[in-house]
Amino acid sequence: MSRRLLTNAGLATFADIDAPYGLVEHGALAFEKGAIAWTGAEADLPAEFADWPKEDLGGCLVTPGLIDCHTHVVFGGNRAREFEMRLQGATYEEVARAGGGIVSTVRSTRTAGEEALLEQALPRVDALIAEGITTLEIKSGYGLDIETELRMLRTARKIGGVRPVDIRTSFLGAHAVPPEYKGRADAYLDDICLPALEAAHEEGLVDAVDGFCEGIAFSPGQIARVFERAKELNLPVKLHAEQLSDLGGAELAASYDALSADHLEYLSGKGVEALARSGSVAVLLPGAFYTLRETQLPPVDLLRANSVPIALATDCNPGSSPLASLLLALNMGCTLFRMTPEEALAGVTREAAKALGLSDRGTLEAGRRADLSVWNVSHPAELSYRIGFNPLKERIFGGAQ
Repeated sequence: MSRRLLTNAGLATFADIDAPYGLVEHGALAFEKGAIAWTGAEADLPAEFADWPKEDLGGCLVTPGLIDCHTHVVFGGNRAREFEMRLQGATYEEVARAGGGIVSTVRSTRTAGEEALLEQALPRVDALIAEGITTLEIKSGYGLDIETELRMLRTARKIGGVRPVDIRTSFLGAHAVPPEYKGRADAYLDDICLPALEAAHEEGLVDAVDGFCEGIAFSPGQIARVFERAKELNLPVKLHAEQLSDLGGAELAASYDALSADHLEYLSGKGVEALARSGSVAVLLPGAFYTLRETQLPPVDLLRANSVPIALATDCNPGSSPLASLLLALNMGCTLFRMTPEEALAGVTREAAKALGLSDRGTLEAGRRADLSVWNVSHPAELSYRIGFNPLKERIFGGAQ
């Protein structure tokens, strides 16, 4: 069906209209050929759409298709044992320095072929799709050698071929220093990370370049080397920054006009101001905060005061955030970080689209992709309010169910 008209619906448009959520009550939405043609109050429906195939939604809510803008869903194995260790008192840093953490997943990922990685990733992807996700960012970073980094990115791209979801890939070669390069981070960048980036770019596998700027990973100067190469390749950047300490990663990311800086629990006032100047999105990841039992809250009030866009994501990964529910991330964003339900929902639609550099989605407006989620709720706040409950009625991807 190339044309469709949805009527008798609430529309959380997140468009620039003077209403919370950009909410249109008693609304209608028309789409054809994968794009939204019109949205507004049903009473104002133009005559040209009146005879389109119609579906009465019975008062259900329509939002833009949800966007998970920070995930690591492609990986081998799991780290349930480390979960036990942390509960027994070990810190994230202690686990990593003992050979666990990211490096333990590297061992499992390196031994898995593309088909095995795909088979393991699809249940996580399916769980996200079942909650209304239409766009999904996936990072590499668990290979830390050229062959496996490329294999991860190829697997991520394959997901978009076997599931109805738009995949965006981020090269995260600067995620950790592998055991064979322990104490030689710069040599790792020279021998593995930068050549892998170039090979991935040549193969058309990279939408953005990411890094982990932290004491257990890479210094700002080392990340700058990666970002310089990304700039030469005309690739946008983003950064894991200020998760465990303040190394000025957000300021570095902002200096490269990064799409986003992510985590940000230890973000300083200077970092906030830098993000505000660059227009970079602050991506908050409550799943990692929760799993690691962190106590340092990201400076949400300061981000608000400086008009920094705030996105939310699952950070779905095997160690610090084994979370495959964006709806739960909405609730966590509100409960743990004191975001409002409106901010949280904007954070997985409009602001998440910005965090991926995508201007064709994230709001319900004419010309945007017809990526829609239809919910059996009467008000948008219900999506953040409920815990462990999925009210999705219908998911429309590119105009198709």
